Amino acid sequence: MRVDPNTIFHQPSFGRQPLSTSAAWLARITRWAGPYVSLVQMLVIGLALLSLSRLGLMAWQWDRVSATGIAGTMLVQGVRADLILMGYLFVLPLVLAPFLAYRKTQRAWRILTVAWAACGLIFVVFMEVSTPQFIMQYDVRPNRLFVEYLSHPREVGATLWNGFRIALLLGVGATIVLGVSLLRLLKAASTGAGLWSAKKLLLTWPLIVLVVFFQIRSTTAHRPANPALFALTKDAMVNSLIVNSPWSVLDAINSMGKEAKSSEIYGKLPRETVFAQVKAAPWLKDHQFPNAELPTLHRQLAAVQRAKPLNLVIVLEESLGATFVQSLGGLPVTPELEKLKGEGWWFEQLYATGTRSVRGIEAVIAGFPPTPARSVVKLSLAQQNFYTLAAGLGQQGYHTEFVYGGEAHFDNMRSFFTGNGFQSVVDQAQMKPKFVGSWGASDEDLFDKSLERLKHLHGQGKPFFSLIFSSSNHEPFEFPDGKISLHDPAKQTVNNAVKYADFALGQFIREAKKQEYWKDTVFLIVADHDNRVYGNSLVPIKKFHIPGLILGADIQPKRIATIASQVDLGPTLLSLLGVSSEHPMIGRDFARDDATPGRALIQFNDYFAWLEGESATILRPGQAPLLAKYEAASGKVDFNAGTPSKAQVEQAMAHVMLPSLLYREQRYRLGK
Repeated sequence: MRVDPNTIFHQPSFGRQPLSTSAAWLARITRWAGPYVSLVQMLVIGLALLSLSRLGLMAWQWDRVSATGIAGTMLVQGVRADLILMGYLFVLPLVLAPFLAYRKTQRAWRILTVAWAACGLIFVVFMEVSTPQFIMQYDVRPNRLFVEYLSHPREVGATLWNGFRIALLLGVGATIVLGVSLLRLLKAASTGAGLWSAKKLLLTWPLIVLVVFFQIRSTTAHRPANPALFALTKDAMVNSLIVNSPWSVLDAINSMGKEAKSSEIYGKLPRETVFAQVKAAPWLKDHQFPNAELPTLHRQLAAVQRAKPLNLVIVLEESLGATFVQSLGGLPVTPELEKLKGEGWWFEQLYATGTRSVRGIEAVIAGFPPTPARSVVKLSLAQQNFYTLAAGLGQQGYHTEFVYGGEAHFDNMRSFFTGNGFQSVVDQAQMKPKFVGSWGASDEDLFDKSLERLKHLHGQGKPFFSLIFSSSNHEPFEFPDGKISLHDPAKQTVNNAVKYADFALGQFIREAKKQEYWKDTVFLIVADHDNRVYGNSLVPIKKFHIPGLILGADIQPKRIATIASQVDLGPTLLSLLGVSSEHPMIGRDFARDDATPGRALIQFNDYFAWLEGESATILRPGQAPLLAKYEAASGKVDFNAGTPSKAQVEQAMAHVMLPSLLYREQRYRLGK
């Protein structure tokens, strides 16, 4: 019996009460869809939801959107991106249609397509509801960071509950309510859809597959559309609004599966050119590279000769950008660091390589340049036989140790460190903290344990290297009461957390100065990255500016005004320790030369920037490189600086291609 789609909502469906006739319009427009009715409904509803979300986000960020002058284009191109996403969601049902979309299997097909469409739309709702909070934190739609954090549910769960409870509850609640409503709507509407004959189904199926193929490809150009195609402005956040969050995350997952070759998204450069460009740096051109199998391995003679090598302590400060250092143009919330800067080597233009802790770790501890891929701390081929300062110093007879207030397995740190030279790991489990937050022991507890460990290591009579990684300056910004005079009225803010972290650091250094090992130990205090890297710039270079200070032993006060990168710290420290050794690091030794113009290597999402003086060469996937002018004092980036020369592009390309080559071929290691 033929069912009139205008009356289906007066009939019970799937054992539930009838749904209101307000949904009848959806049945009318899908009457012709036959077995694909749920997919068509998913398409219409999905496009509506994504467009409404985009409109809301654009209204929220209107100042930045209007500054680009392409609001209308954003909406049109946004629908194009949404069609691509919905095309991906069609793939599985279309593959199964020739096997299940028949009258004999009508019930199974209907249940499958309704369930699939509901799950797809719930995924869309969840990602779009999650987007505003993610943008507030990272100034971009959900991307690979969203996926990476999911591998640490305890820490992330605690952070969300303690720092974003209202947003979390509202987001989950909205997803559930909308999800249930969408499921009921799809179930009711699908009841009136009749299945086609086998002949009609098989004749039309190839045509539908072809349409969906072009829907996903979205272009007749040589390469199919990808998120880079929608980078229409110089503002990375605005560009991210053009695409949708589900596709952004799915693309990130796909990219993570290809990350060993990820630097090739910028184009191709012969490997001989890559190595030649890198080795031509002023601080490397006079070195010998004797091992063809390990192209960057060279011997570095320490600029400071010592009868006995010094100890090394690196304090890696969580999210301590120049944003929070007054003398670097930031807020006055690091008074202890400001006092200490006159006692050692103070870097005035030091830049982080990325926006994640693991990116800072690979740069500071391994001297490894950044790539668009995940940090090598988390990549499989770098879990053993990968160079770190710990591996190199271990060969020199050092005891090496990592001390962390949280759980050392976070971000795969324990595996990476123990597999690459760190002989012991001390984390929260070995501490008796007086205060524990979502991310572990407070910085005071961390430094108390570190002082205990340093005293123990000194008593062993051999040189030591200790890496201390703080965590109090991490959302939800939990720290003990009564320790500092608050900068902001509300306690749990980033400014107050930074001030507390600075307070704990000051206490640690004051106590370390009283110990016998102080005169024989070099201390490096440096940030892993800044907090919340954002801005209306394709690459917000100013937000990569971080403080760096080397003090202790016989280090004399000095201001280093030259542009420096985190990858330069390793070679510099080896020289100051008095350690001559072979290593593959390509950074410069500031103990030997601090006058030659420097450079910084910066990775921001899918963009790589080579900063040299006021010039920044920016590589973009699938698009031509840009030349920008950067004003360090104001932080302004002018993208109308012309076109980069072939030499500038090759230089940038070489330095972003190098780490991918070295990682993929496992050539970033010590010789046998």
